[in-house]
Amino acid sequence: MNPLDDYRSLFRKVPAMAAAIGENGVFLDVNDMLIERLGFDRAEMIGRAPGDFMTADSARRVVTEFMPMLRRTGELKNQPVAFVTKAGETIDCRTNAVVEHDPEGGYVRTVAFYTEIADEARANFKYRTLYRSTPAMLHTVDRNGHIVTVTDHWLQKLGYRRDEVIGRPITEFFSDADKRRHAGGQLRRRVAAGEFNNVERQMVTRDGRILDLLVSAIANRDAEGKVDNLLVASKDVTQTLRAERELRQALAENRRLREELENERDYLREEVNVALQFGRIVGTSPALQRMLRRVEAVADTPASVLVLGESGVGKELVARAIHAKSPRSDGPLVKVNCASIPKELFESEFFGHVRGAFTGAHRDRIGRFQLADGGTIFLDEIGEIPLELQGKLLRVLQESEFERVGDDVTRSVDVRVIAATNRNLEQLIVEGTFREDLFYRLSVFPVEVPPLRERGDDVIQLAQDFLAQTLKDFGREPMSLTRRQAEQLRAYEWPGNVRELKNVIERAVILSPGKHLKLEQSLPGSTAGEPMPPPDEPVGDGVLDETEMREFQKRNLIAALERSDWRVSGEGGAAALLGVKPTTLADRIRAHGIRKPDRR
Repeated sequence: MNPLDDYRSLFRKVPAMAAAIGENGVFLDVNDMLIERLGFDRAEMIGRAPGDFMTADSARRVVTEFMPMLRRTGELKNQPVAFVTKAGETIDCRTNAVVEHDPEGGYVRTVAFYTEIADEARANFKYRTLYRSTPAMLHTVDRNGHIVTVTDHWLQKLGYRRDEVIGRPITEFFSDADKRRHAGGQLRRRVAAGEFNNVERQMVTRDGRILDLLVSAIANRDAEGKVDNLLVASKDVTQTLRAERELRQALAENRRLREELENERDYLREEVNVALQFGRIVGTSPALQRMLRRVEAVADTPASVLVLGESGVGKELVARAIHAKSPRSDGPLVKVNCASIPKELFESEFFGHVRGAFTGAHRDRIGRFQLADGGTIFLDEIGEIPLELQGKLLRVLQESEFERVGDDVTRSVDVRVIAATNRNLEQLIVEGTFREDLFYRLSVFPVEVPPLRERGDDVIQLAQDFLAQTLKDFGREPMSLTRRQAEQLRAYEWPGNVRELKNVIERAVILSPGKHLKLEQSLPGSTAGEPMPPPDEPVGDGVLDETEMREFQKRNLIAALERSDWRVSGEGGAAALLGVKPTTLADRIRAHGIRKPDRR
C-alpha cells in the first residue's frame, strides 16, 4: 500500500475532529469525525476554507488572528472557534494546530484538531468575544510576551489591523527606551512576575506617534501556578502628561520671568535712586522752583512728558520725581538709554523677542515696555532712536500694543512715557531724522531743566550734599567747604552741570588726604600748585550755614549791582558780571528783597 494512502487512512480514522489545511488556506482533507459532527460530505468540504463552515466571527478570527499567528509561530494553542453544522447548530470548539514543513523547510500542510468544549468553556468563548469589543485598551500576551489577542480599542489607538499584531512580541510596539528596558530576557521575567499596577510605558503608533500609558496587568496561571498569559490594561495619559509638562514648563518660565522682572525692576529703581543727586532734587533757586511747579502740575496726569535740558542737568532725576508723585508710583520705573542700544537690537530691547527669533535668541525675553507695564518708562536720549524704528515706537504710544520680535501675538501694556533729550528735536525734524508725529506725541507737556549756572546758590547746597555723601561712601572724616571755596564754586560756569559738580567734589575728596578739602586741585583750570586759603580765613571754621549762605549771596548780588551802577542787563551789567541771564538775576533780586538805594 502506498505510504501516503496509509497516512490518509490513519488521519481519517483519528478519534478526534481534524483537518489538513493547505498553504492557500483551504481544506486538503477532513477526517471522519469532523464530517460526522458537522453533517457535511467530504466532497463538500475539501477545497473550501474553514471559515466557510464557521460563524462569521470565527471566520474573521481565522483570517485576522489565527493565520497570522501560524505564520509567525507555527502553531496555535487552545484557540476558540465556532463551527455551524449542516443542520444549523453552532458547535463551540477549541483548536490546536501545527504547521508541517519538509526537510528543506518548505510548507507542507497545517494539521488542525478541534475539541468540542463544555458549557464553562463556551462561556469563556463568549467572554473572549466581549473582551474584543470592550471599549478599553486591552491586550493579552502569552508567557513569551507574544500578543494573543487585543481589543478593538487597542487596535484603534495604535492604528493597526488585528492580523498585523497577533503573534508578534509586544515589545515591537514599545518606544526605543522601553525596548531597551525590556531587552535581554527582561520581558519574560516581567510576564513571569505576574500582576503589576500603574507602570509607565510608551508605545508607538503605526504613524510614529508616541503614546504615554499607565499599564496594569492580571495573570492567568496554570495548574503549577506559572503565568500562562497576562491580561494588560492600558490607560492613555498622553494628553494629560503633555499638559502637565507644558504647565510645569510654563510655570517655570513664568517663575524665571517674574524673578527676572523683579530683579531688573529693583535694579532699575536703585539705579535711578542713586543717580546724580543721590535721589533728591536739591536747591531753592527760582529757576528750579519754576521747574518743580511744572513737575507738580503734570505728575498726577497720564500725559506724556518730554524732559529737556543740557547733558548732566538731572533729567533722569526729574523723570523719577514725576513718577514718584504720580498714581503709578507703586509700579515700576524702567529706564531705557536709547543712545547705548545697538541699532539692530532696538526692537528687541523695547518689545522683547521669542526664542529663535534671530541668531543669539536662545530663550524668550521680555522687553522694556512689558517690564514697565502698570508703571512708567523713561526713554533717555530719545533723539538717538533710528528713524526706521520710530514708527513702531509711535504705534505703542498711540495704541498701547506691540508684538515681540519673532512672535505674532499682539500684547497690550499700560505705560506712561517720559522721554528726555539734550538735542533740538525740532531741528532733527527739519533734517529728516526725527518724525514730527512722534515729537508731538512725546512732547504733550515739556519740562525744561535749568542748567546749573542759572541756579545761583543751588550749587553750594548741591556741593554740600555731594560732599557729605562722598565722605560717607569713602569712609572719610568730616570736611567742610570754606567761604573761598563757595565763591569758587559759585563763580564757575559748570558746562557739565550737576554731573560735573559731583565729579569735582569726589576728586577733591580723593585729593585731600587730611582733614581739609582741597577743592582748588579738582576744579577745572586749577593746578595742584595753587595756594591754600590765607591764614586769616580758617578752613575748618569757615563753614557757611544756610542763613550765612543766603546773606553771602545777597551781599554778592548787591556788590555786583553797585559795580554795574545797578544796571541788570546789557554789557557791563550785573547779570554779565555774575554770568547769569538777566531774568535769573531779576528773580534773585526779588527773592532777596534787594532794592536800589535812594540817592536823593
